Amino acid sequence: MSDSLIHKAHLLIVDDEQDHAQVMSEALERLGHRADLAYNLNEARERLEKKAYDVVVTDLMMDGRRDGLEVLRLATKKEPPPPVLLVTAHADVPTCREALQAGAYDYIEKPLDLEFFRTQVNRAAEKAALQKQNQILQDSLADRTGFEAIIGTSPSLRKAVDAARRVAPLDYPVLVLGESGTGKELFANAIHNASRRRKARLVAMNCAAMTESIMEDELFGHIKGAYTDARQERAGRFEHADGGTLFMDEIGDMPPAMQAKLLRVLENGEVVRLGSNDPITVDVRLISATNRNLDEMVAEKQFRQDLYFRIKGVTISIPPLRERRQDIPLLTHFLLQQACEKHHKEIEAITPEAQQFLMSFSWPGNVRQLKTIIENMVILTTSKRLGLDSIPDDIRPTTEQPIQSASNLFGMSIEQAERELIKNTLKMTEGNREQAAKLLGIGERTLYRKIKEYGLIE
Repeated sequence: MSDSLIHKAHLLIVDDEQDHAQVMSEALERLGHRADLAYNLNEARERLEKKAYDVVVTDLMMDGRRDGLEVLRLATKKEPPPPVLLVTAHADVPTCREALQAGAYDYIEKPLDLEFFRTQVNRAAEKAALQKQNQILQDSLADRTGFEAIIGTSPSLRKAVDAARRVAPLDYPVLVLGESGTGKELFANAIHNASRRRKARLVAMNCAAMTESIMEDELFGHIKGAYTDARQERAGRFEHADGGTLFMDEIGDMPPAMQAKLLRVLENGEVVRLGSNDPITVDVRLISATNRNLDEMVAEKQFRQDLYFRIKGVTISIPPLRERRQDIPLLTHFLLQQACEKHHKEIEAITPEAQQFLMSFSWPGNVRQLKTIIENMVILTTSKRLGLDSIPDDIRPTTEQPIQSASNLFGMSIEQAERELIKNTLKMTEGNREQAAKLLGIGERTLYRKIKEYGLIE
């Protein structure tokens, strides 16, 4: 293995023979590795507690005891566990073979062949490097399909995201509340992908506009001949989600009779397919979502209280877009890139005037509506920049409905008008200077200078 291909590692070498430990260290440092030395079990334990090592090399017998096995045990408790190489006399080879089953990477017999020793360490270092790379890729993939997909920095959104992050690793039910289009399914996906169940399925089901019979078949499945058109057996959503997560959207629209059947499954962990008497055990985490007020529905006897308490678990409230306007520039940028890639268009930016209008609009359809509008603008524009003229007619501002209710700038000096514009933009972005600068089409340093110049620093 050439020097250019060697993965430089930080090692811990444990050996009660100090001269031997020093020889191993010098042999590895010539290749560019770094080594810390420990001369007994206690020193090794202390170093492993304080640092993360790429590779551990330990003598099996120290002070007349097989302390190397304890070093192995301590190292394998680390996350991620580093590869451990055992150094041993020929008589202890059977013990080392047992250690391989306990998680050791390999063993090397004394007296050391330094060339073979270096080769084995390099291979262990390569394994450690690959483990790190794989973990980074897994984390990156989890982020892309998880919380990274939830765009925004507003306090109300971050509060919801933080709550979702905390509950995600736990096997605990989650109830997501929010208006239509706020991203409830996005949260469900993020929670599932950050959970211990992420290798299993996330199965989604929308309870809205479903009859009781269809919903029962969808949830629990049926056997062949259960009803006229049941020509073959079919697993329901619960079985399909076994070991994973079931996301029940708009659970507030579930018919009362189905509420009782759902409660029974949640209580005993068993489903019975239509037409069958045989229960099937399922292990499913439930994430529910609704845009309705379940507390009011329970009070009005429209939703079972016992089911409500069962699904409530941790409740996460997603704010509507109109209550987090400072996130709109970030969302617009993200959705613009997404739409351009999807429709093979090259659009450089959105004008400050158009962006300011998007921030002032009420967005009754929330993020879903914003996404549709941006995509519409991208498809229809023939320009490299999206301006007010690109905004669809049904939401486009008119002279009767100017952008926001800004003060009439007639009669103001240019300096006064500029001061008002900067002041209003900062207010709209809740003091976020980076977003304000983007909206105004100026650099952050220029904005900061003008903020000081116009006395807008609180």
